[in-house]
Amino acid sequence: MERKNEITMTVNGRTFTFREGRDFESSDMLSVVLRERLGLTGVRVSCEQGACGACTVLMNGKSVLSCMLPVAEADGADIMTIEALDGSDPVVDAFVNTYGPGEGTAMQCGYCTPGFVLEAHSLLNENPNPTDEEIDEALSGHICRCGCYEGIHIAVKKAADHICKCKEGGECNEKD
Repeated sequence: MERKNEITMTVNGRTFTFREGRDFESSDMLSVVLRERLGLTGVRVSCEQGACGACTVLMNGKSVLSCMLPVAEADGADIMTIEALDGSDPVVDAFVNTYGPGEGTAMQCGYCTPGFVLEAHSLLNENPNPTDEEIDEALSGHICRCGCYEGIHIAVKKAADHICKCKEGGECNEKD
């Protein structure tokens, strides 16, 4: 099978073509191209072994560990990083607004947050009303060194509640 020396992907709504030897090496992972070629530093690289979830991005709507995915496998894919989202996104909003007594916090240092947010997006794209067990399973591949797991779980539930209300015809632009 002939190897391509160019790859094309859509990242956060923009299409890019990368040439091997100029923009990437055949051994490069997707995280390298996203961070070093496109400057998308919200893609965190921590363990480089697929064990922490910090490098999570969405590829065609599903979460992938960008530090473990050879960039050539993203050829033709639609990639979304945390930079594509803003405060109006229900998952981002839920993470930002989960804090206080009885909730803990969904963010402390913020290093792991992009990976958790994108994993929550992947889960809620497939299942907008997950059970506690389904949330725990989806987030199980992510590490938060600050120990914000309970707050993160609560944030995902809040985002799910918001999304379900929107799908049921509720007012989606109001903060809960």
